[in-house]
Amino acid sequence: MAGFFSSWFSWLTSLLFSKTAEIAIVGLQASGKTSFVNVIGSGQWSEDVVPTVGYIFKTVRKGNVNLKIWDVAGQPKFRTMWERYCHGADAIVFVLDSADPEKFNTARFELHQLLSQSALSGVPLLVLGNKNDLEGHVPVKDLIRDLQLDKIADRPVSCYSCSMKSQHNLDIVLQWLAGRSH
Repeated sequence: MAGFFSSWFSWLTSLLFSKTAEIAIVGLQASGKTSFVNVIGSGQWSEDVVPTVGYIFKTVRKGNVNLKIWDVAGQPKFRTMWERYCHGADAIVFVLDSADPEKFNTARFELHQLLSQSALSGVPLLVLGNKNDLEGHVPVKDLIRDLQLDKIADRPVSCYSCSMKSQHNLDIVLQWLAGRSH
């Protein structure tokens, strides 16, 4: 019976003291955005991910933090929608395939185009260099240089190398996201 009350008290406390963070996840197609959402939601990685068309909304609870996640498609025709889903977010997560440097110029252009929108001024940015389990992936210091993250001055910016497949660094990323909650 004591276990029941302890569980019930923990549940009640988590409701009363829970926090919420609204996160917009953007990036070029096939960078791993939906895989990221799936991994933080279920703890499982799958190769069977269908490309996102438009957006996917998902709520994920981690500890006492509710993450409201907008996973927005990365194909060129959907990139103009990014601002709409980033507006009002507590953080923007930009996912990049760090093993595909041929897309870095496009990624840099799209990221800086998005961040130039005055409505998004001050919204914290997290850049995830995904697929660090693949040969030829670019390390964080090079991502910072290639995406010109050091030139972004109107918001907090963080950059991590990660892998959805091996879940490398995802605990650090989740801590960062939880820190955006209110």
